[in-house]
Amino acid sequence: MGRVTYVDTGAWGRCERPLFSNRYRLTGRPDYLVESGRDLIPVEVKSGRAPRQPYPAHILQLAAYCLLVEDQEGRAPRHGILKYDDQAFEVDYTPGLRMELIQALEHLRQDLVARDVHRNHEEAGRCQGCGYRDRCEERLA
Repeated sequence: MGRVTYVDTGAWGRCERPLFSNRYRLTGRPDYLVESGRDLIPVEVKSGRAPRQPYPAHILQLAAYCLLVEDQEGRAPRHGILKYDDQAFEVDYTPGLRMELIQALEHLRQDLVARDVHRNHEEAGRCQGCGYRDRCEERLA
């Protein structure tokens, strides 16, 4: 899923304004955008030690930033970077990852209008930080 990479944070530029795509009805702000030749590479910084491989949710979040860069710049970045406290991963932005993201966005939008969406995890910590906690009948904590 991702290659370990060396990153020089001195070359990173903070992303001050959110990126927006009317086409995909998506907005987001990566932590950094790195200019690498003609490419604009999104970087997402995560707190804590790196897992052996990036978490799928982190990869999809980074893919969303790649999609936003693609839509705004007119060309897709070849990859994005997930930076943990002790390690960074270079994640290829492939057509397959792009399609996985677009399908996930479609499912999320369907869930927004569905009447009966159920919790899909067994993690009390996720429930504690959820924005729908006060309205959820399936909360764990």
